[in-house]
Amino acid sequence: MAKSHRVSLLCTFMILFCYFHLHVSAMLDPLDFLALQSIRKALKDMPGSNFFASWDFTSDPCNFAGVSCQSNKVVTLNLGDPRAGSPGLIGRLDLSVGKLSALAEFSVVPGRIYGSLPETLSQLHNLRFLAVSRNLISGQIPAGLGGLRKLRTLDLSYNQLTGPIPRTIGMLPALSNLILCHNRLTGPLPLFLSRTLTRLDLKHNALSGWLSPNSLPPSLQYLSLSWNRLGGSVDRLLTRLDQLNYLDLSLNQFTGPIPGRLFTFPITSLQLQRNQFSGHVEPVNHVSIATVDLSYNKLSGQISPFFSTVQNLYLNNNGFSGRVPGCFVQRLLSANIQILYLQHNYLTGIEINPTAEIPLSSSLCLQYNCMVPPVQTPCPLKAGKQKTRPRQQCNQWRG
Repeated sequence: MAKSHRVSLLCTFMILFCYFHLHVSAMLDPLDFLALQSIRKALKDMPGSNFFASWDFTSDPCNFAGVSCQSNKVVTLNLGDPRAGSPGLIGRLDLSVGKLSALAEFSVVPGRIYGSLPETLSQLHNLRFLAVSRNLISGQIPAGLGGLRKLRTLDLSYNQLTGPIPRTIGMLPALSNLILCHNRLTGPLPLFLSRTLTRLDLKHNALSGWLSPNSLPPSLQYLSLSWNRLGGSVDRLLTRLDQLNYLDLSLNQFTGPIPGRLFTFPITSLQLQRNQFSGHVEPVNHVSIATVDLSYNKLSGQISPFFSTVQNLYLNNNGFSGRVPGCFVQRLLSANIQILYLQHNYLTGIEINPTAEIPLSSSLCLQYNCMVPPVQTPCPLKAGKQKTRPRQQCNQWRG
C-alpha cells in the first residue's frame, strides 16, 4: 500500500505540474517566455538590489517586476529598480531581447551592464521608447535602429559608445528625443529629417564637421552640442530654429557672427562660450533670456544696452570696447543683475560711483580692461590678478 500510495502521489504531482506549466505557458507567448529566460540568465542584481526576486518562472512572467503584457505578448520591459539611487544590474543584454516582437518600451536603469547593444533590437518594429543609459555599453550604435519607424525616444547617454551616429538614425520619422550625450562618438552629425524632433542632446562627445543650414529641423526646442569639435558658421542655421528654449553650443569651434534675432527666441539659457564667434553682437530688442554666456570668443564692438535686462551675463574674454552703458549700473545696483562679468576686454569706462555698494546677491568683475576699475569687487580666480591691461595693448586695439 505504501508503494502504491507513493506512485499515486507522484502521478498526481506530475499531472498538476503539467497542467500548471501549460496554464502559465498559455498566458504568455512561448517565444516571449524563452526570451525572458535568456535575458534573465545574462543579468544579475548588483549588491543591494533585489529586482529579480520576483522573476520566478514557475509563475506568470507578466507579473514580473518591470514586465507588462498585452494579449499574451510582452509590451514593456523595464530592467532594474527605477528608484533614484537604487543599485542597478550587471551583465550583458542578451540577443533574445529581439524576440519580444510586440515590445513597445525597453529601458535599463543605471548599472554595470557592459558589452554592445544587441543588433537584434532592430527587429523590434513596434518599439517607441528605447533607453539604456548610465551603464558601460560600448561599441557602435547599430545602424539597424534606423529601421524602427515608430521610435520616438532614443536615450543611450552616459555610456562608452564609439564611432559615428548612423545616418539612418537621422532618418527616423517619428523621433522626438535623441539623447546620446557623454559617450565617445565621432564623425559628423547626420541630417535629421524628423519634423517632430524636439530634444537633441549630443554633448560631451568628439563629434566634428560643419553644420549645414538645413541639418537640424526647426521643431527643435532643446539643443545641446557642447564639448565637441564642431565648427563653421551657424548664423543661418540658428535663425531657423525659432522654437528653441535651450541652446548650448559651448566648447566647440564655431565661427562667424551671432545673429541678433537669436536673442528674441523663447530661450531660458543661451550658452555659446568658448568658441570662435566674431563680429559685433546686436540684439534687436531688450533680451529676456535669464542667462547669456558669450565668454571666450572673438566678439567686438560696443556692448549693447539691450543686454542690461539679462540676469546672468558673461561677456568676459572677448574684444568688447567703449564705455559700459549706464543702464547696466542701474540694474546692477537694484539687484536685477546677479552676474555681470566684463573682465578681459578693452572697455574704457563705466559710470559707477566708487562708493557704490554692490548688492550681496550680485557679482561684478571689470578687471583687465583699458581702465582702472572704479570699484573693487571680487572676481573669479581665472580672471587673474592684473587690474588693468597694459597701455600698449589698448593703444594697439584703438589703432
